Amino acid sequence: MFEFTPLKHAVRGSLMRCSGCGECCHETEMELSNRDVKRLVCAGYRPEDFIVVCDGVPRLKNVNGWCYFYSLADKRCRVYKIRPLGCRLYPVVYVDGKGVVLDDLCPMRHTVSDVEFKRKAKILMRLLEEIYGGRLFRC
Repeated sequence: MFEFTPLKHAVRGSLMRCSGCGECCHETEMELSNRDVKRLVCAGYRPEDFIVVCDGVPRLKNVNGWCYFYSLADKRCRVYKIRPLGCRLYPVVYVDGKGVVLDDLCPMRHTVSDVEFKRKAKILMRLLEEIYGGRLFRC
């Protein structure tokens, strides 16, 4: 069984209140770390089913406009307990030219406290460094 990394534990106890709208799962461009991929593969998923590679970076695949793991019928993530770290950090995202921000698409972004934002921003930057290495543009 795959063990979660210390990064996962740093996100535990988040205060953000999710409405379950699924907006974050619609037309996702979520990057995947090697640890994310390994965790999902160890759970029985085939990489070719849930990964699309864009500019050399693995991302969650969309099926009919929705994340591969999002169930439209149930309006929930089928791998919620083992979802990628980027999904755990959402709505804290990195935007080229702006840096780390709260995603305007999330209707519950206002429930993210300053403390939670700062904590998740640090984790996000480490995650992106892991995924992109020196290729990440910083403001």
